[in-house]
Parts: sequence; C-alpha cells; structure tokens
Amino acid sequence: MHRHSRGLCVGLTMMVCMVWFAAGCSSKPKTTADAKPVSGTDEQIFLGDTIEKNYDPNVIMKRGEAFFDKEEFAEAIVEYQHFLELHRAHQLAVYAQLRLAESHLRMAKSIDRDPEPIQKAIASFEKLRKEFPGSKYEAQALQRIADCHDWLAQTHLFVGQFYYRRASYLAAAHRFDQIMKDYPDKKVAPEALYYLALTYQELGADDWAMEKLQLLAEKYPNSENTGDGRRLLAKLEKKSSPPAPTVAAKTDTPTSQNQSSTTLLAASVPSSSFAASAPPSIPNLKNSPALSLGQPFVSCRLGAWC
Repeated sequence: MHRHSRGLCVGLTMMVCMVWFAAGCSSKPKTTADAKPVSGTDEQIFLGDTIEKNYDPNVIMKRGEAFFDKEEFAEAIVEYQHFLELHRAHQLAVYAQLRLAESHLRMAKSIDRDPEPIQKAIASFEKLRKEFPGSKYEAQALQRIADCHDWLAQTHLFVGQFYYRRASYLAAAHRFDQIMKDYPDKKVAPEALYYLALTYQELGADDWAMEKLQLLAEKYPNSENTGDGRRLLAKLEKKSSPPAPTVAAKTDTPTSQNQSSTTLLAASVPSSSFAASAPPSIPNLKNSPALSLGQPFVSCRLGAWC
C-alpha cells in the first residue's frame, strides 16, 4: 500500500513539473524574422518623451547616432541640430557638427537630382571649420568640401548638356560658363569648355567659339576633348578666312566716260527747250559777301551760278 502511494506521488510530481515547463516555453516571446535592430545603442532612448531626455546631451547624441546608423538621415539631422542648439559648448559639439554635415551629404542621390543637400553639406562643413578651428575633423571637412564641389561641377555639366541636346543654347552656355568660372581646375572643366565652344557655334558666334577652342588647346592640352577641339577650330578658321581677291574687269577711262555722259545729256535735252524757257533771274550781288571777298562767280553751262 505504501509503495502504491509513493508511486502515485512521484507521478503527480512529474506531471506538475511537465506542466510548468510547458507553460514556461509557451510564454517565451516570439521574434519575427524581419525585425530590424535599431543599432547598438540602447533602445530605451526612444521610449517616452520626458524633459530630461529632450535636453540630455547623451540621449540626444545617441538618438542621432541611431538614426544615422539606420540611414534615416532626415531624422538624424533633426537630432544633431537639436544637440548643437542646446549644447554648443559641449565636447561632442564638433562631432555633432561633422555628423550633421555628413547627414546632408548622404541625402544626395545623384547628379541629376536636386543639389540642395550638397549645398547644405558644404555650408555645414564650412561652419565646422569656422566655429571649431583646428579640430581633428578639419582635414576631413576639407576633403568633403572638395568632393561636394566636384559633385556640383558634374551637376552643372549634366544640366548644360541636357539643355544643349534640346537646343536651349543660351541656358546651356550659362551652365558651361559657370563651370569655367567656379571650377576651372575640376575634372569636368575641359569637357565643359569644349561644349561651351559648340554652343557658341550653334548660336552663330564663331569668334567666341574659336576663342574657347584656342583656350582648350592651351590650358588642357592632354584632355580627351582637345583633339575634337582642334579639328573644330581648323574648320571654323577655314570658314572665317576671307575669299581670294578677284581681278576687276577693265573699264573705260574717266575722260571717255565724261565725254560719253556729256554727249548723252546734250542729246537728251532739245535745244528748243532752252529758247522757250525764261532766263533765270540774276540776284542782286551788290552786297554779296562773295564780292567783298573778291571771289569771282563762274556761269555754269545751264545758266546757274556755281
């Protein structure tokens, strides 16, 4: 009897343990395969909206870094700007300024899109150099500024070629000329100068086109566009060269021309017309200034005073 009771107790105990174990397994939270971790940052910084979290520099910086790691750059920009507005004198302020500029730069898609993010990135990097001179990020900022200007030069070239293909030559010339003024040392400058000459040619300004082609050969002798530029220059110079002088036909001498014209005039006017017409009235020359100066008058053939 005791043995039977002891076995029953052991069985009940094992059943209770199995039920507890099953309940523990079923209460374990399930993870979804598509769940994306925020970052290595503590996710508690995104929970709640307390005053302490809105003003704590560490929390603001962690939020900015989390958004940056997730490539949500618009949200990261908000956090970095918020940090700089509240904690400009913080030791991480220069880093926040760098990440702000990098966020603007990462928002740029391609050269055929709006260049506003690139322009904002340049302004942010320049602000870093101005407000935090001598920082360890200054060299990086200078390199990023150069990269941004390369981007803008390529954008101007792309837009200029777009206008050129659509025969909007004035708009195209404006873009190409802007590259030569702002970015003459960039990689796209020779191509922009060549297209500027082509644009002037299409506008009928061959003199300006030849001037730009000569500049292309002098300033960028090893560029890919220089060969085409020289051929176009030779074509325009040949077109603008004056034609060879032609030998004028031999004409009659002036004496013979005067004699022939006099003969024709006498033949065309009948002699009776002179007899029928009234004689011309002779002006009173008594007080004429010509007489006072002793200048004689000569009577012309038709009776007029010369």
